[in-house]
Amino acid sequence: MKRCSNGCFQRRVSVLLGAGLLALAACSKAAPPVAEEPAGAPGSAVAVDQKATHVEVFSWWTGAGEQEGLDAMIADFRAKNPGVEVINAAVSGGTGTNARAILANRLQAGTPPDSYQRHAGLELADDIAAGKLEDLTSLYDAKGWKEKLPRGLLDAITIGGKIYSVPVNIHRANLLWFVPKVLQDLGISAPPRSWAEFLTQADAITKQGKTPLAIGPSWTQKHLLEVVLLGELGAAEYTALWREPSRWQSPPVTAALNTFKQVLAASDIKSSAADWQPAADRVLAGSAVYFVMGDWLDAYFGRAKKLKFQADYAVVVSPGSAGVYDFLSDSFTLPVGAKHREAALKWLAECGSVSGQDLFNPQKGSVPARTDADRTKYQGYLASALADWQDPKTQIVGSLAHGVVATNAVRSEIDSALSMFVASGDVASFAGAVAKAFAAN
Repeated sequence: MKRCSNGCFQRRVSVLLGAGLLALAACSKAAPPVAEEPAGAPGSAVAVDQKATHVEVFSWWTGAGEQEGLDAMIADFRAKNPGVEVINAAVSGGTGTNARAILANRLQAGTPPDSYQRHAGLELADDIAAGKLEDLTSLYDAKGWKEKLPRGLLDAITIGGKIYSVPVNIHRANLLWFVPKVLQDLGISAPPRSWAEFLTQADAITKQGKTPLAIGPSWTQKHLLEVVLLGELGAAEYTALWREPSRWQSPPVTAALNTFKQVLAASDIKSSAADWQPAADRVLAGSAVYFVMGDWLDAYFGRAKKLKFQADYAVVVSPGSAGVYDFLSDSFTLPVGAKHREAALKWLAECGSVSGQDLFNPQKGSVPARTDADRTKYQGYLASALADWQDPKTQIVGSLAHGVVATNAVRSEIDSALSMFVASGDVASFAGAVAKAFAAN
């Protein structure tokens, strides 16, 4: 994707969005400013809309941690907005798959919830092109949010020069998880800092009867792909892949894809786990040594398994990506035709507030999108993650596997190409297919 001078996505998105944005402009106006709520005066900023006594919030947050975080944010919203009830329309199952299917039907039928969850970034492109979402740029301006979010995040959520969602949290994708005692027993002094070093370690690990890298289903393989590309290419070249399709067939990317092929060969791909949790369990059991996964794994190990960070499990940035934050984010939107629009704007104000994000994220196992969050609320792994997120020197890039840098159509094409690549190992064919997918969308 080409960017304009302020970093917003331009290339094919402008074509994709053209008709939808014209329809959106014709049927709706930009969200009006909502004043920032004064400290110590809940609910005083905006009078309650008498026609909007409730707001329907649609999400897939039903799992451990995320449900408690959503409940805490809803309670905070109610305290700030007396008389406005929240209808929690969360849908469980399929890590959001079930919710997305139901949401698609509702959007098609013209009966949207008042606000719904999507991954921030180009996952929203289809909804925007179809004229399903209101522009929230004026809300950002009124709240001063542009000054509270990192430039890399703002660039990723700006589509066609406008912003259509409010990010609540940030997850990190470029992480390598392991059990310290397993490394110690294998005589490995430290996890690898490059993928070349990983492959050297992999030979020694294999000789000692263990699998170097655990892996799960196809989406975890795509997650691994982006992390290897990031580590081999660096932040700038990694980001350029989504803007300039021709780069996929360049010598540096060919070399990086060959490294990815070698990394896959050092994994248990032939008996890949059914999902990410069973893959992580192989690391805990000691049959596999490393696992590339996002930081939701910290909640799984720490909450579900009740293990101690740094003692029972540990994590480092993935090889070659020191100083880079490969992010994904859950965000909320304002659909065109929302029945309780004013209440929905108040909900979005909650999503973007310091209090809302600091209530939600420690429960979810993520960090706030805002850089002015209260660090004292984040412990263990989250403390280091938040410090990196708030560090102005950190380079921020978007996740491929989790909807930030590619539209749904492109990701679907990549899924098909990756499945063929895993079976054939044909680097040239895979690179050509991905370049074609980006060029066509």
